[in-house]
Amino acid sequence: MRKIRVLISMLGFDQHEVGAVAVARLLRDAGMEVIYAGRFNLPPAIVKAAADESVDIIGLSCHSWEYLYYIDELMRLLSERGLQIPVVVGGSVLTPADQRLLSEKGVAATFGPASSAGEIPEAIRRLVPG
Repeated sequence: MRKIRVLISMLGFDQHEVGAVAVARLLRDAGMEVIYAGRFNLPPAIVKAAADESVDIIGLSCHSWEYLYYIDELMRLLSERGLQIPVVVGGSVLTPADQRLLSEKGVAATFGPASSAGEIPEAIRRLVPG
């Protein structure tokens, strides 16, 4: 059975890496292959990495406000390249209003501060076709 390939990254100057590392470990433990792009990325770099690595899904760890400013560009670049890669966003700063906004912008799933560890791999498995 092929492993789901997940790209984990953070946008802009968000340097709160602990959550991203924890989720990367959680997904690896759940049997997924994780490509960790790390901190200080902009949408073009994330889209390039996603295409180069042939990932099934992009996960953004957000612990600062910057995702609100970069998500439109990221979604546009994915569309322009014809990449139908679901994007999921998680982080301590996600409010219910932010989660609704991200959903309206095409983000496939969001994980706020009350999300459980089991929800993330379960949602990814639902989003990535067999």
